[in-house]
Amino acid sequence: MNKEFIPYEQAVELKELGFDESFLGYYRNVDRSLFTNNKVVDPFYDTIAPLYQQAFRFFREKYGIFGNVTYMQEFNYVFNIGNIPDCDYLSYGQDYNTYEEAELACLKKLIEIVKEKK
Repeated sequence: MNKEFIPYEQAVELKELGFDESFLGYYRNVDRSLFTNNKVVDPFYDTIAPLYQQAFRFFREKYGIFGNVTYMQEFNYVFNIGNIPDCDYLSYGQDYNTYEEAELACLKKLIEIVKEKK
């Protein structure tokens, strides 16, 4: 189940970008341990641990950009990032060995794009 949550570093960055939604897990800031129970999170001690699905929805709804991962035989896994609604592509990455590697790279790029715009 832990693979469903974005890594601690990206959870902290999403918090800085305004992510504050319902959650199934959280990280303790002192040791970056992941806990999967609902409790009241203390923002000083804890960081919400979004699911990948929540993180991608956050970028679509709050910032109007989307990311997706696709398998292409000649490049293994690739990702694309684009604007909503015109679908102009802003970025892409290619040649990741696994879907999960491409998904994390896509998430990192989404964070980078939004930070550059701020």
